[in-house]
Amino acid sequence: MSSPQPRANIADIPPYVPGKPPTVRPGMTSYKLSSNENPYPPLPGVIEAVQAAVGQMNRYPDMGSTALYDALARELDVPVGDLSVATGSVGLIYQLVQAFCDPGDEVVFAWRSFEAYPIAVTAAGARTVQVPLLPDARHDLDAMAAAITDRTRIVLVCTPNNPTGPAVTRAELDAFLAQVPPHVLVVVDEAYLEFVRMADPVDGLATYRTHENVVLTRTFSKAYGLAGFRVGYAVAPAPVAAALRAVSLPFGVSTVAQTAAIASLERRAELLERVDALVAERTRVVDGLRERGWDVPEAQGNFVWFELGERTADFALAADELGIVVRPFAGEGARVTVGEPEANNRLLQLAASFPRRAAPL
Repeated sequence: MSSPQPRANIADIPPYVPGKPPTVRPGMTSYKLSSNENPYPPLPGVIEAVQAAVGQMNRYPDMGSTALYDALARELDVPVGDLSVATGSVGLIYQLVQAFCDPGDEVVFAWRSFEAYPIAVTAAGARTVQVPLLPDARHDLDAMAAAITDRTRIVLVCTPNNPTGPAVTRAELDAFLAQVPPHVLVVVDEAYLEFVRMADPVDGLATYRTHENVVLTRTFSKAYGLAGFRVGYAVAPAPVAAALRAVSLPFGVSTVAQTAAIASLERRAELLERVDALVAERTRVVDGLRERGWDVPEAQGNFVWFELGERTADFALAADELGIVVRPFAGEGARVTVGEPEANNRLLQLAASFPRRAAPL
């Protein structure tokens, strides 16, 4: 007997592996360092704004996200027509592929990078073109430019790169864009924008203003600490932003998410103080790891990357024994969020005891 069958490409979609919650250990506080979450609670005033919004849960959200669009337009000094909001920046990636790719079209991105990329591309019936990172875990932008064909519709540039950490410079991005055909959409994924501290950082807004094929994707999940509410936004030339809005899920961004995002934008100065504190912790962690002999890549997000190969599972298990849960990528390495100072101390403790290299056979 025949039965309903999904499209053939559905079986090819790789699963998304979320960060595990911490293991409960009696007498020990455990920490989740597996999902790049902000360890700070919501900013003062945000909970109160959300609580007021909860009283409207019997009503649909503002489908046009009018107040949020207006707040973003003021904050970024861009036209409302150049914005699109969605359920996190990952929602925008899905919408971009849906709006710009026919089945069989190609999407180029570095690998390893954000694991939702191949999921979104494969779900749309498009083809992934994965370009290996450089030995220092950075994007190989020249190789990515060379990988563009007449079937390429989108190129994804994750900066800082999740999960490895390095960010693209403005000069590198400008040189890359000069090689990209104007009909190919370049998505600059800036989920960790607020954590970047480097010479010649990408100026996403300036880049979008001078290129008709550039879209920025950003999120309130990381620096703003609204991961549980799922709200992100894109900045793009008006025709691109309109295409994103056209394929967006009706009422996708909830009332409380819109309210929390607006309240957080109003408290940006306090937010940046917290980001500075996390960056200081990141510096302490990276310096401590290098003092212990670890050659970790440049860290420009709120996480660090350990290239461990076949020892990745052992590293994750050893971390769990110390009360910290990390995000392992089987056979490749582990990403560890910069969290509370005590959690970071335990990571440095692990780094001191775990062998930096595999024992010789």
